[in-house]
Amino acid sequence: MSAELLAAAVVFDLIFADPRNWPHPIVWIGRLITRGEELLRARFNDELFSGLLLVLAVLAITGFSTIMALDLAGQLAGWLQALLALWLATNCLALRSLHLESKTVIESLEEGDIDGARLSLSMIVGRETAQLDEQGILRATIETVAENASDGVIAPIFYLCLGGPVAALLYKAVNTLDSMIGYKNQRYLRFGRVAAQLDDLLNWIPARLTGLLLVAAAWLSGFNGTGAWRIMRRDAHLHPSPNAGWPEAAVAGALDIQLGGGAVYFGEFQAKPTFGDAHQSLSIHQYRRMIKLLYMATGLGLLPALLLLGSLR
Repeated sequence: MSAELLAAAVVFDLIFADPRNWPHPIVWIGRLITRGEELLRARFNDELFSGLLLVLAVLAITGFSTIMALDLAGQLAGWLQALLALWLATNCLALRSLHLESKTVIESLEEGDIDGARLSLSMIVGRETAQLDEQGILRATIETVAENASDGVIAPIFYLCLGGPVAALLYKAVNTLDSMIGYKNQRYLRFGRVAAQLDDLLNWIPARLTGLLLVAAAWLSGFNGTGAWRIMRRDAHLHPSPNAGWPEAAVAGALDIQLGGGAVYFGEFQAKPTFGDAHQSLSIHQYRRMIKLLYMATGLGLLPALLLLGSLR
């Protein structure tokens, strides 16, 4: 992965985001997971074993097809391989789409359309949104932007640096597996266990990097950098996930707000800890500050990545 290709992928993501009618490898991976789950559940009774097989199959197919496609493109023309690598890398990033999808929620709130905000929010979070009030919608929106700053931006950049589009797509495959089958409910507790644990492992470093980048972004943006560092160190470990608490706690401290708390998943209320102290109320203004942190942290993470890749040539 060259520095030029990574920079181009970020620029293309900012310009085009994820056009709905364009082919998207992550969508294909999602379809593969759905079909694979159907086949394996029908064939095997051991849910843990069949879940393991699904993870192995999805990773094998994703990795092999990506390597073969890049190799074939390279045999045809060098520029074609570079173009394919750019397309794959761009599709691993979700910076602009994260901004746009969360912005849709906020625009509905600004228009007083609480039902529209709930519907838009349901597209980007796992919790149930039908009963959320404005504060609950704002909390969920800021939380998902904070968490996906790692999953959708910093982690893909990290894996693009490590192994180019192949490594990044393998990461996204695991991330997609976790988002589809990594739930701790009756249906997926055993079937999705391997996917969830592998996702935790792959996100361990990127999540902590994201937390540190958000702290630095808070300092540079004139927000509460000291609070971001303090709350991240104090509260990050409280999250049920070993990773999600790092960016969420950093954001809570940076904005002097409180995130987290219980939510409803699949009809069941799940109690969760809170992150940060509620010195400031949740508001649309706080969401906009979150977006500023998102872009600032991305820039702070991208710069050393480009320098590192440039020095390896």
